Amino acid sequence: MPTAIRGPVLTFTGDPYRHGLEGTMVHEPDAIVVMENGLITQFGPAATIEPNLPPGIAVTNYGADALISAGFIDSHVHFPQTPMIAAAGAQLLDWLNRYTFPTEQKYADKEFARDVAKVFLRENLRNGITSGCVYCTVYPQSVDALFEEAEKLGMRLAAGKVMMDRNAPEKLLDTPRTSYDESKALIAKWHNRGRLMYAITPRFAGTSSPEQLEAAGALCREHPECFMQTHISENESEVAWIRQLFPGRNGYLDVYDHYSLCRPRSVFGHGVHLTEEEMTVMHRTGAAIAHCPTSNFFLGSGYFDIARAVRSDRPVRVGLGTDLGAGTSFSILVTLNEAYKAAQLNGHALSAGHAYYTATRGTAHAMYLEDKIGSIAPGMEADLVVLDMKSTPIIEYRMQFAKDFEEALFIQMTLGDDRAVQATYIAGRQVYRRGPQHRSAMLPV
Repeated sequence: MPTAIRGPVLTFTGDPYRHGLEGTMVHEPDAIVVMENGLITQFGPAATIEPNLPPGIAVTNYGADALISAGFIDSHVHFPQTPMIAAAGAQLLDWLNRYTFPTEQKYADKEFARDVAKVFLRENLRNGITSGCVYCTVYPQSVDALFEEAEKLGMRLAAGKVMMDRNAPEKLLDTPRTSYDESKALIAKWHNRGRLMYAITPRFAGTSSPEQLEAAGALCREHPECFMQTHISENESEVAWIRQLFPGRNGYLDVYDHYSLCRPRSVFGHGVHLTEEEMTVMHRTGAAIAHCPTSNFFLGSGYFDIARAVRSDRPVRVGLGTDLGAGTSFSILVTLNEAYKAAQLNGHALSAGHAYYTATRGTAHAMYLEDKIGSIAPGMEADLVVLDMKSTPIIEYRMQFAKDFEEALFIQMTLGDDRAVQATYIAGRQVYRRGPQHRSAMLPV
């Protein structure tokens, strides 16, 4: 039976970085979105859609103060780091050793992993995040735990077992052979099972030997339909360390390119310190960067230049990432606030329209999923978020003075947070709604 929701809608039909907002951003002040069998079947102005609705269809009207959007997409996040968000006092490499690696050893226990996965996915839905590209741990059971919980929700989610055979505690190390075999088995078990997708996941060049990177490259060649995710050029000390570990390669990205890891569906976290030559390689190979501003600021890594990345002569695909737990919030609105500041530090102003594109269709494009998620149109998967444009007293007050829709959007990404999310839909089914006084109300699966 079809269902429908009504209210103001924001979506994108193309890339505003290349074609401008006027030709790509769609704002319908009163629209209806009809959903059936997990897909959007109709979308348009309410005056056009309403007369042709099936008799007896349930229409949830969110009113004029709402905003319906495609669900947010998180292109870079570590679910095992959920218990250690807000771990203070270190930059990247020290932070890994002091906090991350001790925490990740707990995931040898699948039930512990399952409990964290439930919290992680709940927080995603509470923040309107409907899809993501997720790091698990070296333990295959951590992947099983996350996918099992995501499958219950019907989420479109990519994830993978971390491959890591050096420069980490012994309990977290695998080998080139075991990382290949375990990843291969997980691909066979999970990739394209429902809406789940596998991401081949060498943590980063500092924790993988050349032999393990070769194994990761072999997996990529054997499974080009899978994602590949890793880290690159997050921190200047890290960049210098990788040069020492791989003296025969022409820079950090060349390490990955040498092992066949630069290709479509490869998502490289951070990319703060990529050279111009490396940006050109990213463009040529079709790889993507996950922009993780809250994490980059938190660890003092730097500020990614999104305007430089999407430059028209060699545009690189860019998605948005929370990068929890170095990232400091599940909220995509908070993340966009920090993305705006990163752009300002690079001498550019990130418009609200470009920001919302990056969080939805732009990240879908980075992950080669824009034919499935990231925008609202007939045939797309019905993953949606409903925002409250007056979610706090100060936002409600400030909205009185918004001169146009663009300014109203900017107010949300500057002042908004998890409280702005009224409802989240996965494959056309409401899985979260905000309760009274903004208490969470997770709905039964």
